[in-house]
Amino acid sequence: MKITLLAIGKLGRSPETELVKLYAERATAAGRALGLGPVEVVEVESRKPGKAAEAEALRPHLEGAHVIACDEHGTARPSRAFAEEIALIRDRGARRLAFVIGGADGLDPALLAAANGKLAFGPQTWPHALARAMLAEQVYRAVSILAGSPYHRD
Repeated sequence: MKITLLAIGKLGRSPETELVKLYAERATAAGRALGLGPVEVVEVESRKPGKAAEAEALRPHLEGAHVIACDEHGTARPSRAFAEEIALIRDRGARRLAFVIGGADGLDPALLAAANGKLAFGPQTWPHALARAMLAEQVYRAVSILAGSPYHRD
C-alpha cells in the first residue's frame, strides 16, 4: 500500500525537510517486505487563499485513497495503535493511504467530513514543518513496529 504524506505549502530547504525525507526513506525501505510503501511526500500550493481553495488543490491527490486528515479535533493514538491501524487499512485492501496536513487555518470542513479518519498530534499547536516531521517519524515507527523491530514501550 502506497503511503502519501500530503501537505499544503512547500517547506523548502530546512532541517525539518531533511527529517521528513529521512523518515520517508527509512519507512519505504523497512516497509517493502510488509506491503507498505513507498512513502512519498507531496507538497501542494493553492493558487488562492482559504480552506476551500486548498481543498481543491489537495483533491486530485486523494482520489482512490483511504484518507486520514491531520486535525486538532482528531484522535491522538499511541504508536502501537497507529501501527495497527495502518496494518488494518492495508489488510482491508486499500492500495493508497493518504495523510493530509492542511494550511495554517486547518483543513476545509468538507474535506474533513469526507476523510476516513482524523489524527491529532495532541492538544498542543505545532508548526506545520514540525507536524510533517512528526508524521513522517510516526509512519516510520509504525512500519518498524509492524516489521517486529524492538519497541521500547513494550
